Amino acid sequence: MAYNGKVHVKIIAMDNTVGSLTQCQYSVIIGSILGDGYLRKFIGRKDALLEINHSYKQREYVEWKYLILKDISASPPKLRKSGKNRLAIRFYTKQLPIFTDLMSKFYKNKKKVIPDELKLNPDILAVWYMDDGSRCGKSNFYLNTQQYSLKDQKKLIKKLKTLGLEVVLNKDKHYWRLRFLGRSISKLKLLIQDKIIPSMQYKLG
Repeated sequence: MAYNGKVHVKIIAMDNTVGSLTQCQYSVIIGSILGDGYLRKFIGRKDALLEINHSYKQREYVEWKYLILKDISASPPKLRKSGKNRLAIRFYTKQLPIFTDLMSKFYKNKKKVIPDELKLNPDILAVWYMDDGSRCGKSNFYLNTQQYSLKDQKKLIKKLKTLGLEVVLNKDKHYWRLRFLGRSISKLKLLIQDKIIPSMQYKLG
């Protein structure tokens, strides 16, 4: 897949700014925090940073995120060992006040939480779905939100409803996650399909 300006702009509009970030960067950051991204603050450092870390099979997705966040990143994505026979690819952003602020909102007692003021938009949802979304068959679409408390998952259900999406709790063995109701699948696809990069389209079918 070629990562060029046309692909970049097509996926997420970059017209506005949020503080020192473009709207595009902000959406990728929030979507990543909701998904697999982690905010970290090292001892003795003033500000936090965002870690983007995925399996090597998703390297194109990591490279896509890096292109968007390049000017606030410390270095390009690097390979790393994850377990005995697994490879991952990751990069870190720079340590910035915006990440310190987001960390105060999205983390309590070192665990991810959903802040009351969170506002979703289709761009944020697209990144979140690429991180945590999954599909089983033609009609079962999920957001794997097992890392969140039941209270926070109920909060996410209300946030998704603001986008016109109906979502319910679904028990995956021992843990809860979110499942889109069948009547919301077409709406989900309408909102995010043209924002999903080619290598992640399999998650929508």
